[in-house]
Amino acid sequence: MVCGDVPHDGVPTEPGARMTNVVQVVRRLTGLSLWRSKVLATQVPAVILVGVTQEGAAAAVSALRHVGARARRPRC
Repeated sequence: MVCGDVPHDGVPTEPGARMTNVVQVVRRLTGLSLWRSKVLATQVPAVILVGVTQEGAAAAVSALRHVGARARRPRC
């Protein structure tokens, strides 16, 4: 199976203990308001990025994991 330029999604599955940091990362990644970012971070699993490149989705997952959240890796 070849991935090519298939669009990927970023999906956090658990916010973790440092909720404030996760909300800030979600806000930075999406550009949404603080309130909407908090809603996305608390109502997991939620798709926060839709149709991004594999590298973009992997970077988002890495940023979320760095602050303690659990997130799914993008797949082909």
